[in-house]
Amino acid sequence: MKPDKSCTKEIERMLKNSQTKVIAPVITLGLLREYSDSKKTNFSDLEIRKVYEKAVRDMKVFLGHDVHIGAKYYDAYGSRMSRYGVLKSTGHLDYQLLSPYTEQAAILCKWIPQRIKQHIDKRLGIVPLLHELTARVTLAERQERFVDLICEQIVKTSANFEIFSFAVIKVHLEKFACKIYRDTRTAAHDKGVDLSTNFGVVYQIKKLQIHTQSEADSVYAELKVNFDKERLQDGNVILVIDEISKEIKQYLIDMKIQSITKEDVIRLATSFNEAEDRQKVLRIVYEEFRREYSSQIK
Repeated sequence: MKPDKSCTKEIERMLKNSQTKVIAPVITLGLLREYSDSKKTNFSDLEIRKVYEKAVRDMKVFLGHDVHIGAKYYDAYGSRMSRYGVLKSTGHLDYQLLSPYTEQAAILCKWIPQRIKQHIDKRLGIVPLLHELTARVTLAERQERFVDLICEQIVKTSANFEIFSFAVIKVHLEKFACKIYRDTRTAAHDKGVDLSTNFGVVYQIKKLQIHTQSEADSVYAELKVNFDKERLQDGNVILVIDEISKEIKQYLIDMKIQSITKEDVIRLATSFNEAEDRQKVLRIVYEEFRREYSSQIK
């Protein structure tokens, strides 16, 4: 049995608004579980934090991982839940749990964990499974299967594009004794992620397509803000992007900006003939996702 649409609609909106961590649906789950146990409807901010943190721990067990869940709790979260009709303020950092969530508590407590799992599975794809060495070994064993996996996963989200691209480029460059490092978080307001190296070149990975001169000019203007003039003039900035037309690729080359596309990244992945290299790509992917998305609540 599915919960009332008035509740599920708001929970879907919570999930849509989730960026690096699922927060609001887990707060809702924690509150409803407490209500189901004690019929309690009035909560202080401290009590909300406690039921949220317990719900996070329970969800980590349910999911079998802690990626994309378990953000640090802030006292602003209680008031934010009012936008979804879950809580209303009754005083300074005091809140009341509202109807129809209270009437739907029992069924929502069963439905929300499954819906969170579906959301995370869809958003992260294969990533949560990569924490297991045996899974990485199996997925990297056959080159064709590994490349298919990269093709499938790299297009899922901006974060996937940035992290999978980084992992492939990192393993490729290590063959030439070159080091590359992620300097920024993924998909920060769609700004992309910057990679520094030990050989003077900077990569910027950004999931975008460039097909017109005006789009190229806009990207170049952004690069001028982010990187010093000498680095640009020396041709030491490389764009890693989804797609670019041949004419615009040459247009950027004339401005001393090299570009690498998604197809170029996939070709690099295809060149990994050793299973060990393919396993390393998958390990880096999981480590980078965990570094950014793993739970801050133990």
